[in-house]
Amino acid sequence: MKPLVLLVRLIVRDGKTREFQEFERAAAKIMRKHGGRIERVMRPESSTMTGAAIPSEIHWVTFPDQEAFDAYRADPELAALAPKREAAIERTEIVFGHDAESYNES
Repeated sequence: MKPLVLLVRLIVRDGKTREFQEFERAAAKIMRKHGGRIERVMRPESSTMTGAAIPSEIHWVTFPDQEAFDAYRADPELAALAPKREAAIERTEIVFGHDAESYNES
């Protein structure tokens, strides 16, 4: 079974960067219990996407499989963080997929 890969676009509420980072650290700790990991974080500076808000951060996240991701999402510790998440994050968009062969390797 291939690991699950998520591309997560996050838009942070104005003035809530510190709260967002606190939430992300706590969520990442819970994620690790389920085999998940934030592999990479990007803070965009510009975008060519028309009509779309530039995300505050983009995360490349992996889980061993869909079941591990579902267990993370159902974790009571994560549910307890919901008010902090709501206070800090305006919008989240997730693209689900799997790693594919790189075009640079052929």
